[in-house]
Amino acid sequence: MYMETSHEHELLTATVRKFVETEMMPHEDEVDRLGYVPEEIGRRIEARSHELGLFSCNLPEEVGGGGLDLSAQRIIEQEYGKTTHALHSWAARPTEILLACEGDQREKYLLPSVRGEKRELFGLTEPDAGSDAMAMKSNARRDGDDWILNGSKHFISGPCMPDFAIVFAATGADDTPRGPRKRVTAFLVDVGTPGFVCREGTKSVSYRGYKTFELHFDNVRLGPGQVLGEEGRGFEIAGQWLGMGRIWVGASCCGKAERILDMATEWAASRRQFGKPIGAFQATGFRLADGAMNLRAANLMVTDAVARHQAGRIADQDAAMVKVFCSEMLGRIADDAVQIFGGMGLMEELPVQRLWRDSRLERIWDGTSEIQRHIITRSMLRPLGA
Repeated sequence: MYMETSHEHELLTATVRKFVETEMMPHEDEVDRLGYVPEEIGRRIEARSHELGLFSCNLPEEVGGGGLDLSAQRIIEQEYGKTTHALHSWAARPTEILLACEGDQREKYLLPSVRGEKRELFGLTEPDAGSDAMAMKSNARRDGDDWILNGSKHFISGPCMPDFAIVFAATGADDTPRGPRKRVTAFLVDVGTPGFVCREGTKSVSYRGYKTFELHFDNVRLGPGQVLGEEGRGFEIAGQWLGMGRIWVGASCCGKAERILDMATEWAASRRQFGKPIGAFQATGFRLADGAMNLRAANLMVTDAVARHQAGRIADQDAAMVKVFCSEMLGRIADDAVQIFGGMGLMEELPVQRLWRDSRLERIWDGTSEIQRHIITRSMLRPLGA
């Protein structure tokens, strides 16, 4: 499947690549060492993304976004994937879920987020509800026209302390052919609301400097205007984001794999043992060949998924296939790169060990590899009544 690249996409690729290489990559080692992004660096990246028209590029022009199509967004995600989330998240897009805002919500949440005046968090995961989101314990009950929210979330990631969170909570249950099913509703919750505590959570060895937050809700009173979308339709909103998000994980993995494979290839061509480049030995050269083939396949899968989505023909299993294949492809390439670099692959003087650590997380967030395989298997068996 060969697709000619348009002149506009070539210009976009060059612009984003230069942005990443000049504004982000020079700070990678410092951020990894400090465990956080100094705010002046983050704000400079954010400001530069506005200047380049990259901030909110995923949202339509009618709300002030860039209005880029999915093919263009794929380019951006792939180039951003070459560096750490800790840095490129400062330039990242607000979530499309905010397009569900209506009435006053648009002025309070959507439009300020598009302009970069407010930052949001996506609050779904809980300590006992990770892969099994329906096991969530966070709940909201009616109190007149208001809602009273209780519960907690963790592993909620973002570059800096947010202004508000999109929080998913159970608001009842429905009877279904498969038994009772929780009604899940999305709420817009401002940081500073009485009873809402938002604090930094545990630190990860992957993407050091990309923060995780813990959200705790103790009888938080929310007005009817804090419901995002319709009551009980929260998972429908989340599903729209998660599906495309998994494709973007795939694109990001392709970008990181490309960077790692280029580094490993250069090392294999210059590092000599027994009188010749180590790439000339099959044990090393075949690792490079396998990496190149798997990266080519992963890129084609992302391209296909983007085309399916733009044509309105994307299915859950399509996004799941992209996510699991690309993240595992990246894991193999990163691990092979460490082996090719040998001892130097684990030394802090080179970025290989950091990229290797960062790559490991891609098989976990946005749905683990096991969950993706479950989605794929379900799509194969359900039509047969299994």
